[in-house]
Amino acid sequence: MGGSSFLPEFLMITDIKTVIFISILIGTFFIVNIFEKKKVKFSTRTIYATIIGLILGVIIQIVAGLPEDPTKVTWLQEVSKWYSLFGSGFMDLLKMLVVPLVFTSILRVIINMGEGEDLGKLTFRSLGMLLATTALAATVGIVVGNVMKLGVGETTTVALSTEMREITPLVDTIRGLLPANPVASMADGNIVAIIIFAAFLGLAVKRQRKKYADVIKPFENLVEAFYKIIVSVAMTVIKFMPYAVVAMLANTITARGIASMISVFKFVAALYIAVAILFVIHLIIIALNGLNPITYAKNAVEPLLLAFTSRSSLGTLPVTIETLKEKQGVDESVASFTASLGANMGMNGCAGIYPALMAVTVANMAGVEMNASFYAMLFIVITISSLGIAGLPGTATMAVSVVLSGVGLGAHFPLAAGIIAIDPILDMGRTMINVNGASTTAIAVGKSLGKLDKDVFNGSENKSNSEKTA
Repeated sequence: MGGSSFLPEFLMITDIKTVIFISILIGTFFIVNIFEKKKVKFSTRTIYATIIGLILGVIIQIVAGLPEDPTKVTWLQEVSKWYSLFGSGFMDLLKMLVVPLVFTSILRVIINMGEGEDLGKLTFRSLGMLLATTALAATVGIVVGNVMKLGVGETTTVALSTEMREITPLVDTIRGLLPANPVASMADGNIVAIIIFAAFLGLAVKRQRKKYADVIKPFENLVEAFYKIIVSVAMTVIKFMPYAVVAMLANTITARGIASMISVFKFVAALYIAVAILFVIHLIIIALNGLNPITYAKNAVEPLLLAFTSRSSLGTLPVTIETLKEKQGVDESVASFTASLGANMGMNGCAGIYPALMAVTVANMAGVEMNASFYAMLFIVITISSLGIAGLPGTATMAVSVVLSGVGLGAHFPLAAGIIAIDPILDMGRTMINVNGASTTAIAVGKSLGKLDKDVFNGSENKSNSEKTA
């Protein structure tokens, strides 16, 4: 009896089709690796991987005869199980990075805040504006997600622990956010508590620096070194995304059928609708500061296009700062400080719209009730956790895992696999609105501090035209 259960229960291989499609998946990895060796851009490789995963998933479904319920076909479930080793395994590695990345990012940002004449106002207004636009982004995401009913009626074949959540009083909820035991908070993935603990540490370092600079310096160096190491680890993990994308998208179609793609494309539409709405809100903010939003949009073309194609807020940062100074008329100190801050925290797309849409989708798919308490917690978690998201390609997935954990949906994280599988399409719009949010913040802060030259803002277009004519 034990021998008969070895193949179906332990190896989960009972059909030659299972072996064939596992082999084909490994073959696609070699194809992706060829793209990598030929120095094909990461974003392009990931898009290629998305196409390969889509084709592979459709082929598997066609070979299976396009079953209405894939869960009834044993070999499809076996293929899905093996594919999840690569797809869900990649997601587990991303989750591994959440706590150290958030903790170190927050600590480093606070420690590195320099001291100057207007630093207090600059810091307060920059942070306030970044958090405010992220809160607006979260609101837009929540509204669009509910209006479009993302995830409603979708079923899943992933085994999940769906326990009923008891209603917790507001006082207990707020108290639960405090890091009574920082180590336990890290172990439990209590992101808000980690951020609070990091903030206390960062402020203490700044305070002690005046008296004990020599004693504190090694700790500052340690934080900087650890941050660089964590970012390096994150980039190493993210490099595997094209490989994981093939497995995740193919697995989504294999496990849930062709119909599952409808909800994914619906999610793409929802995200870009939310991005468009938020872009208009950004233009309204520009107008409220007494500036022409059309002129702003024309001035911002270069960084926005670069952000859209590169999918990296940090990579776009030099162009963003240069554009803010030379075309938008923002003072160099404000442009450098606020834009840099905006590339590491308060990112409207990756840390605002995307997690909000994903939380609504996953909650609907998992059958979790979304009441006023849920939305309030979602709003708070998105806004606060946006302080610790680095502006690197692929880290929006970390933002999702942070937010889902923060609102008690951590166990349902695998439901996001199908959407994460088409991440390149989503990431272009997200990154563009990230950079636009940072630019809008820099202009608003510069205007409030009297460090914005309207003549440069209004004259940059005429200047560029005259230069072209000359």
